Amino acid sequence: MYSMYMVENIYLLVIVTLISVLQNIFFAQKVEKCKNIPISAMERVSCANRNCMDVYPTFLAVMWCAGLCLSQAPAAFAGFIYLLVRQKYFVGYLGQTSQSTPGYLFGKRVIGFLFLMCVVGIFNYLLAHYFGSDYKEYVETITNAASALLLIP
Repeated sequence: MYSMYMVENIYLLVIVTLISVLQNIFFAQKVEKCKNIPISAMERVSCANRNCMDVYPTFLAVMWCAGLCLSQAPAAFAGFIYLLVRQKYFVGYLGQTSQSTPGYLFGKRVIGFLFLMCVVGIFNYLLAHYFGSDYKEYVETITNAASALLLIP
């Protein structure tokens, strides 16, 4: 019974994490297929993959922290948006490097939103634990509404 309750609180985060693993496999296959193309194109693919992998641990950490400390639905939604943005960044980097800039900037915004969710969730926990003031319902409502704002370019 306890494990079912636990899974109920994290299944969206698990789904986004598994989708991100599939995306990493896609990126790795792109790098592998670039063995027979010109060096400059191969360097672009390799660099795009490396850039995506550099930010990947940070993305996972803030998404899971935001989902566990505050609310899983907006955290998973933001995580899914981040994966779409990362795909746009990767594909944009394969063309001209300037095409990847919108994806990069949007990705920073999503990670910033997830980080803010983490901080608010931890702050709310501390308020509830030490002062008995729990604002989680109010904060979740605001976060749910704010996550939709991520769609605005």
